[in-house]
Amino acid sequence: MCGIAGILGRAGSLNRLEAMLKAQSHRGPDNQGEFLENGKIALGHNRLSIIDLSEAGNQPFFSPDHRFCIIFNGEIYNYLELRADLAKSHHFRTGSDTEVLLQAYIQWGVGCLDKLNGMFAFAIWDKVEEKLFAARDRFGVKPFYYSDFEDSFFFASEIPALFAGGIEKTPKQSVWASFFSKGVYGMPDETFWDGVYQLPAGSYLEISKAGKKISQWYFFVEAVKNLGEVSHKDEEDYILQLMRDSIKLRFRADVPVGFNLSGGLDSSTLLALVSAENPGSESIKAFTFYTEDERYDELPWVKEMISKTNFPLNTCLLTASEVPELTRRFSALQMEPFGGIPTLAYGKVFERAREKGVLVLLDGQGADESWAGYDYYFQTGNSIVQGVKSSPVKADSLRKDFLGKAEYKSFPEPFSERLLNLQYRDLFYTKIPRALRFNDRMSMAYSTELREPFLDYRLVEYAFSRPENFKRKNGVQKYALRQIANKFLGDSITLAPKRPLQTPQREWLGGELKDWSGDRIQWLAEHSSWFDKKVMLDYWDRYLKGENDNSFYIWQWINSAEILYE
Repeated sequence: MCGIAGILGRAGSLNRLEAMLKAQSHRGPDNQGEFLENGKIALGHNRLSIIDLSEAGNQPFFSPDHRFCIIFNGEIYNYLELRADLAKSHHFRTGSDTEVLLQAYIQWGVGCLDKLNGMFAFAIWDKVEEKLFAARDRFGVKPFYYSDFEDSFFFASEIPALFAGGIEKTPKQSVWASFFSKGVYGMPDETFWDGVYQLPAGSYLEISKAGKKISQWYFFVEAVKNLGEVSHKDEEDYILQLMRDSIKLRFRADVPVGFNLSGGLDSSTLLALVSAENPGSESIKAFTFYTEDERYDELPWVKEMISKTNFPLNTCLLTASEVPELTRRFSALQMEPFGGIPTLAYGKVFERAREKGVLVLLDGQGADESWAGYDYYFQTGNSIVQGVKSSPVKADSLRKDFLGKAEYKSFPEPFSERLLNLQYRDLFYTKIPRALRFNDRMSMAYSTELREPFLDYRLVEYAFSRPENFKRKNGVQKYALRQIANKFLGDSITLAPKRPLQTPQREWLGGELKDWSGDRIQWLAEHSSWFDKKVMLDYWDRYLKGENDNSFYIWQWINSAEILYE
């Protein structure tokens, strides 16, 4: 897990490149490397050493003939298997997955992407053809932002790095208006900033003298439709083997590996499988956050589960007094709205992991989307923001001219079944993209790496392709997953209803943090031409008087104030 940055074109310079790398130095504190070629291209890398800790794994990394240069962020989990195949025609100089990835590209070209099991965003410069090739993993776990500026192509792992390189910081009002009025975070190629884009998940780009071209390489819909005709004699056993292999691959590291734990089914299943693969181990540390509020904390369930293993549990406390400074810091790092105080609490896990020397963490992200774990999948409506009775957004607080800039783009519906279309939306357009962004920035802020075993593409594709009665049976959601988990866990866990990961955000914002919250809301109301100040402040007053069924819109305003008027 690292950071990459580059400038293709005349605007490339060492000073600009170093400014970009400095802005995302938290992504890789172990080494910083640069490569410049005759004013044509500048490539930079922030390294967090996970595999092959020697200097031989530093980047930019070159092919033996120095024709190709790669900068790479992420992990190729199946690099040992690919290395064995490539070793028939290539002598490896390092033990890194970076060298395997570069040689795979040299050997198979674009076709190498289909062979990769991992999370990645990388760029390769071909000196001979003067061509830049860049690609992003299937689900977009690793980020790739870019901008065309001063007749050059800028790219980086984080948006602040682009701004540090000189890209103008101008809000994209259509995305902000859609966010405030509908709660959506933009389409796969959009950001909240004018002229700043992201390479969509499962896509690659090529830039040469012929121009720039972006193409899709991962065809999820085709893959799952083909799997729809496939079945196994014992499907539960087949899925269990996929899960075990996914976890085994994600334990490949030359640094300590731990995991994040909550009280839910997905996290519990992850714990059970890690324990089964590492019986009696005391070296694998578990981490969980809490807020000392029994209405929300999951510590009782977590402690019950962890007591059945030898894994040490590290509890990470988030207090209300920490929220203002954490919000300021992470708003500047994310540079786009993020998911509220629960995201800050999650950051405490990575902070503690780094303190304990655990540089890689696993979590249970992705199971709900592929196994249909959300209640609204089987209810009427098509909501994106869940768990509240009143409207989570307050569109009437926006000025009409600004509200008119919102773009209500529809999501593709490539399947004939409503359930599959909702799952597809959440995987590629709503829940997973934003959760991966939140989590990537929070983990990398503390120079740690997050891995998601349930987002192994083999597991996602197979679970997604199963019929509805495999996902929900007798009113029980994620039915087959619960059956698998029941082989390891008791009924108290496997039959428990889904509980959203929560903190006392609603109470804190209107209680201990009301002065801080009010200051940010007042600031946004007075400094932005987007809002009707009177309506906005009236909503805040009503919230303080008890109309606080949900705090989504309150957090929107606070978070946005920190980003827009930092």
